[in-house]
Amino acid sequence: MPPVTCLLGGTVCAVAGMLPDLDSGPGVPMRESVAFAAAIAPMLLLQRFYQMGLPMEAIILAGAAVYALIRFGVTWLLEHYSVHRGMFHSLPAAAIAGQLTFLTFSHDDPMRRYFISGGVVLGFLTHLVLDEIWSVRLGLFGTKVKKAFGTALKFHGPVLWSNIVAYVLLIALGLIAASDAARTERMSMARQQMEQARSYQTMPAPYNYRR
Repeated sequence: MPPVTCLLGGTVCAVAGMLPDLDSGPGVPMRESVAFAAAIAPMLLLQRFYQMGLPMEAIILAGAAVYALIRFGVTWLLEHYSVHRGMFHSLPAAAIAGQLTFLTFSHDDPMRRYFISGGVVLGFLTHLVLDEIWSVRLGLFGTKVKKAFGTALKFHGPVLWSNIVAYVLLIALGLIAASDAARTERMSMARQQMEQARSYQTMPAPYNYRR
């Protein structure tokens, strides 16, 4: 990957490590994570807006709308409906974060999209793994296991409706991401074939030597 792509992947990986703490209630992790997501999401969507053929004025307005939706709408939802150590601390949530990143970050090279979305999943999973590690403490009288052990690396939470919403999002985003990935792959292959044909046409004709 190019260095700038690696830098972006490392940045989103580091920020994704804070995403599971969005359910911890009003505080620094939620405020900083939502603010960063609201700022970077419109920039990741620029290529998508260009592909839609929007003029510059519409792109600016769309970016502002995305920022307001994440900055205020997502914050309101988290403050009123999130539960600490709920489905935000789960493996389906890590997959959803990767799918949203894949759909947001559009690029002509499919591998770069996989790289960036994979960085988000890696950062998310790192947080979950560290939560489970720190739920077990070694003391003088043996191992102590906190009540929070097993609440991070899980596939479902205690609340039914949150499980349903999470898996509906997981399946829906998975179908959309798979369709978009197939379209990107086809476009990439067609572009490569056109470049090969163009390079073949511009090749100089071989010289015919006579004895």
